[in-house]
Amino acid sequence: MKVWSALLLTLILGLTRELAAQSSAAAGMQHKLERVERNGALAQPDPSPTEFTEAEVNAYFASGNIQLPVGVRSVRFQGQPGVVTGNARVDFDQLKAGRSSYNPLLSMFSGVHDVAVVAHAYGKRKEGFVHVDSVSLDDVQIPRFALQLFVEKYLEPKYPDIGLDSRFALPARVDTAIVGNHNLTITQK
Repeated sequence: MKVWSALLLTLILGLTRELAAQSSAAAGMQHKLERVERNGALAQPDPSPTEFTEAEVNAYFASGNIQLPVGVRSVRFQGQPGVVTGNARVDFDQLKAGRSSYNPLLSMFSGVHDVAVVAHAYGKRKEGFVHVDSVSLDDVQIPRFALQLFVEKYLEPKYPDIGLDSRFALPARVDTAIVGNHNLTITQK
């Protein structure tokens, strides 16, 4: 009995430490976002770079501070120079919210799947750019034309700024955004 109690206590303490570390990383991300927002409101923003670590971004998403589309959960990001890989568990039936298609090419986008998206991403001159290189469902790469059909049918009506190639204004006077090795660095002007 003592062995089980000790094992259970060790497990609980380990989980508590992990949750505390995640909470601390999420709080660090929140603090940095607030600083960026305040800095962006200034007439002359401080141009010092702000770095968001991969751990902070992932903890922030896991904390529930970001409202994800219905059906999307367990989001994780990994950064390599110029490239972001995102992984999530997606319930396509919830994501599509009752919208159906008779196109057999879109039938693969049903049920619950592990999704991996690889994209080149950067920001310059106050604009963000994202080019989706590939998307895999359960480790099977989806042809680009099928992705385009899915985006046009299900995502663009709800999220008109989302596509396989996206260009958008960066918020809070962010001038540059550089994806690095397990981090994102932004500057403001």
